[in-house]
Amino acid sequence: MTNEEIICKTKEEFKLRGLSKNTEDEYLGVLQRFAKHYNNRPLESMGENEIRKYLLNLVNSQKSSGTVNIHNSALRFIYGAILARNINCRLIPRQHQYREFPDIMDKEEIQLFFSVIDNLRDKTMFETIYGAGLRISEIVKLRVQDIDSKQMRIYVRKGKGSKDRYTLLSERNLELLREYWKEYRPNHPDGFLFYARSRDKHTMTTRSVVNAFSKYRKRAGLSHTYTSHTLRHCFATHLLEAGMDIYRIKELLGHTFIQTTSFYLHLQNVQDDIKSPLDTLNA
Repeated sequence: MTNEEIICKTKEEFKLRGLSKNTEDEYLGVLQRFAKHYNNRPLESMGENEIRKYLLNLVNSQKSSGTVNIHNSALRFIYGAILARNINCRLIPRQHQYREFPDIMDKEEIQLFFSVIDNLRDKTMFETIYGAGLRISEIVKLRVQDIDSKQMRIYVRKGKGSKDRYTLLSERNLELLREYWKEYRPNHPDGFLFYARSRDKHTMTTRSVVNAFSKYRKRAGLSHTYTSHTLRHCFATHLLEAGMDIYRIKELLGHTFIQTTSFYLHLQNVQDDIKSPLDTLNA
């Protein structure tokens, strides 16, 4: 099987499995970079040793553990599912990932961030991200019909892992969305709620949202460690601090595993009325 035939078969396999287009593009990109690394040698002529050396090269190039693991998963999929090869996974282990605690904005900082936004579209967009706990990839695909004011919820289509879900629609968010509607009258052909400031109404890109967040963060004088994804972290953390059940938060965030949501337990502020067990001992 030629490399071109392997690429075609990979695309077919993704269709059969119903996997997301983003994952398909990511895996095919890895496949092409892997082949290029070995001067486009036939993929069938290579195996664990070449994969191992390639992954080591990524590590030596100081690629993150997450990036290395994506390449690892893609190559295991290609050789296992497409080429039907028995890959010895012990020779190409996944890297252990150390997840650092992200910095969380307190409510005063979030209020300050919103206060410096002088554009109604951007203000509505970022308050929706925080109010509903959306990913950046989800806000750019949000449609007008996804706002359910009767049930006070937002419908998230094809989130991470191609999963649909409902999340919160706050009263404040709804009022701002209505103000935005009156001002902008969004009528994108595909129904998108937010789109770029251009005559042909291009859809928003994740990069444009990231750049806008960075601009307002600097204007508010907030820490450079805050990113556009920080608002989603804040949504989960502040709900936990308000006493919401972690399983409910899991559903709102669209997580598959409760372990992923449990990460936010470590980001909660320790309440002042909680005492160390040391203080309960007799003097």
